[in-house]
Amino acid sequence: MEIINSFFYSKGTKCAGWLYMPQASSLPPPVVVMAHGFGAESSFKLPAFAEKFVQKGMAVFLFDYRNFGSSEGEPRNLVSPSRHVRYWLAAVEHVRTLEEVDADRIALWGTSFSGGHVLVVAAIDKGISAVVSQIPFVDGIAALFSYSPGYIFKATANGLRDLLSSIIFKKRHYVKIVGEPRSFAVLNTPESLPGYMGIVPEETSWQNRCPAKALLEIPAYRPAKYAPRINCPVLVVYGEKDSLIAAGDVRKTVQRIKDVKEAPLPTGHFDIYYSEMFTKVAEIEAEFLQEELQT
Repeated sequence: MEIINSFFYSKGTKCAGWLYMPQASSLPPPVVVMAHGFGAESSFKLPAFAEKFVQKGMAVFLFDYRNFGSSEGEPRNLVSPSRHVRYWLAAVEHVRTLEEVDADRIALWGTSFSGGHVLVVAAIDKGISAVVSQIPFVDGIAALFSYSPGYIFKATANGLRDLLSSIIFKKRHYVKIVGEPRSFAVLNTPESLPGYMGIVPEETSWQNRCPAKALLEIPAYRPAKYAPRINCPVLVVYGEKDSLIAAGDVRKTVQRIKDVKEAPLPTGHFDIYYSEMFTKVAEIEAEFLQEELQT
């Protein structure tokens, strides 16, 4: 396997990308485009999935959103669904220029927040061949029902504070990305802190915070609305015990996709990144991608 640095630009800002190439073959391989979940970076367990796909003969293009990880841009960890979708579209266009891969066989792989992004991008870009949507965020409005009125009030107040501060004082107000159940954080269910921090590499400059304006945007983000417009095959992997994204909401989204396979698992939101469950999930996804891209 060879890993090639391969950056691209979005709105004039340099975004970091890495092209994982399988052993040399006579024909350019199909390619899987991958990016990270909420407030995360590409190094958060995604290379492990990428390596599994490369072992099956596929190339992988893994990238960091603008303002995240190795990509340029300020403020850091700026979570914005609309911006993220633009970065996905820019990454796909970049991949289409790469001579090393087959630009006619491009799949998307997203997890958690980016599991929703890939549904939106596939609905917009009709040249996508397949999609893997893993533990996907599907509906911001539905997600609101899992939070208490007190939490919603704090989220709105923090979001408005960041919005006004950024406009008036050109400064950002931050909130924790992940925290204990009794603390205020974007992700604060019992499984969130140990599950999330377990995928963060030991040596990292990542900070557990994001601009609070994301809390105003998340409820309006509804990838499920795009589901009927997807024309390529889709695999949806989700946890029946997920404390962040209700399995019922994911199933409703699955029912709206024309060509879909679903893989419900008896897990929470973060279990799929670890040990035996990771191996099982990666194999399911690799088989799906092989079937759709290499036939």
